Amino acid sequence: YVPPQVRRAQETLDDKKREELGRLKKMVNGLINRLSEPNLSSISGQMEELYMANSRKDMNDTLTDILLNACVTAVAMPTRLVMEHVLLVSILHHNVGIEVGAHFLEAVVKKFDELCKSDAEGKECENLLALIAHLYNFHVVHCLLIFDILKKLVSTFTEKEIELILFLLKNVGFSLRKDDALALKELITEAQRKASTAEKKFQDQTRVRFMLETMLALRNNDMRKIPGYDPEPVERLRKLQRTLVRSSGSGKDTQLRVSLESLLSADQVGRWWIVGSSWSGAPMISDTSSKAQQKLRLGKVSSKIMELARKQRMNTDIRRSIFCVLMTSEDFMDAFEKLLK
Repeated sequence: YVPPQVRRAQETLDDKKREELGRLKKMVNGLINRLSEPNLSSISGQMEELYMANSRKDMNDTLTDILLNACVTAVAMPTRLVMEHVLLVSILHHNVGIEVGAHFLEAVVKKFDELCKSDAEGKECENLLALIAHLYNFHVVHCLLIFDILKKLVSTFTEKEIELILFLLKNVGFSLRKDDALALKELITEAQRKASTAEKKFQDQTRVRFMLETMLALRNNDMRKIPGYDPEPVERLRKLQRTLVRSSGSGKDTQLRVSLESLLSADQVGRWWIVGSSWSGAPMISDTSSKAQQKLRLGKVSSKIMELARKQRMNTDIRRSIFCVLMTSEDFMDAFEKLLK
């Protein structure tokens, strides 16, 4: 039972919160609508100020919603527009904190997975894939995620998936080759194998042939063979990014090295890639089978050491065993070996 006066206080609080969020949404929407390459510097600065003035969660939710509404439509979005929106996210990711990029990335990947399963007719999948590709181009996410998505698309291998593979390779193929040539080679081999087994399935063979030619051009580092490939706009925006990102926040250390599986199961197993991300459910702890495995073999430890461990309040098996290892080791190498065991 909630007394009326408390109920009234909660309602006014909710109304106040809703009003604040509405005002925040209007401000962020205004900035995003004016976003273009020349004024990116001032808009990213204003966004940072909003991040300082409001709660991170509200800002992340608002920004992600507005960007997804702006970029994920049933018609194909202009590449330049998508790139400018993602560049804004990458600047905030480097200057404000990695949870900005992580929140946006998770929302995009989940929506992409949802739409892939739903057989949507429009171009939403391509638009979402373009967002992911440019998040990789502007060093928000590591190539691990891109390879995961490509492997998933190759394993399904229908005409829609072939379309998406081509789209992704055209956008980030040469960057992938530079980052991890071996993984790309394995992917190409897998795609060739799939194509040879699925030949009967497709009426129109030209798409598959074109995809394989594109992949071979990538492997041989032949840019001329890929129609419409132009690295110049991405390079120009990367230069702009380098001028806008404060030096301490740039570099490879802010890239999110997270797999597709981790992003899709974030609600069940937590977000390990965000430092200090609080999380209520803990299946690893409540699981009884893992508890049984954690019973550590202490070996033969004298009762004197065990008594010392008890006095020092070493109250779990793992604490006791570490304490005993440190107390009974000959030297640091011995301690290291025992700790590894």
